[in-house]
Amino acid sequence: MDKVKYSLKDYKSELKPIWCPGCGDYGVLNALMQALVKLQIPPHQMAIVSGIGCSSRLPGYINTYGFNGIHGRAIPLATGVKLSNPDIKVIAVGGDGDGFSIGAGHIPHAARKNIDMTYIVMNNNIYGLTKGQASPTTPIGEQTKTTFYGNMDEPINPVRMMIAYKASFVARVFSGDPKNAIEVITQAIQQRGFSFV
Repeated sequence: MDKVKYSLKDYKSELKPIWCPGCGDYGVLNALMQALVKLQIPPHQMAIVSGIGCSSRLPGYINTYGFNGIHGRAIPLATGVKLSNPDIKVIAVGGDGDGFSIGAGHIPHAARKNIDMTYIVMNNNIYGLTKGQASPTTPIGEQTKTTFYGNMDEPINPVRMMIAYKASFVARVFSGDPKNAIEVITQAIQQRGFSFV
């Protein structure tokens, strides 16, 4: 019996992305779907969960199990999915606001416990869905709708944070570099334990 070969169309849902033109989330969506094709993970053996924000629309655009949870709770939701069905691959996605603000308390424990999941954070240094407030990664001096005189808070460094938490895989990519993004996301999914991109 021949093994089923999955193509890009097997992972595309019927929903059309509604991100703003030029948004980096399109690049992440493309890289993730290309990584799934490369890995040949059956859609029914994959779950993608998210919190709230522009990036959190991603589960609806991929034909796997998936859902949106509440703000900042992608990691606990993904943990529950993995614990209830350890044989499937689980990916949590979110933005810098969702992951490093209200959801930040979940990250060290997922990394410490080395829960077998991939966490992809789309960091644009701003709260995009609510149209422009400073996020935990907004650079010092950056003017936003909530920092008229420039952001005065030291931004967090997600990569340093993940290394300090001893995540089993830590990488940073630019969504506008598809070749690199596909390769890194592929490696992150293959890595056992808590992977962060």
